[in-house]
Amino acid sequence: MNAAVEKLVGNNIRTLREKAGMTQERLAAKLQLAGCDITRSAVAKIEVGQRHLYPDEIILIREILNVRYDDIFQMNEIE
Repeated sequence: MNAAVEKLVGNNIRTLREKAGMTQERLAAKLQLAGCDITRSAVAKIEVGQRHLYPDEIILIREILNVRYDDIFQMNEIE
């Protein structure tokens, strides 16, 4: 992914997490319980586009936040 896409996807995740009323710490904990080795700091870096997302993380974030992949990968700002 390029930097602009990573930032946009990260921002989408942050927005979706906040809409769900969830903290970064809570999202990280739920990801850990689902088998992802991730910290709150890593979630913060994902949200600002400083860390790549792994496919298993994307799948679990979608499930935890109860959103669609389209919500995560919405690209309106760069189209």
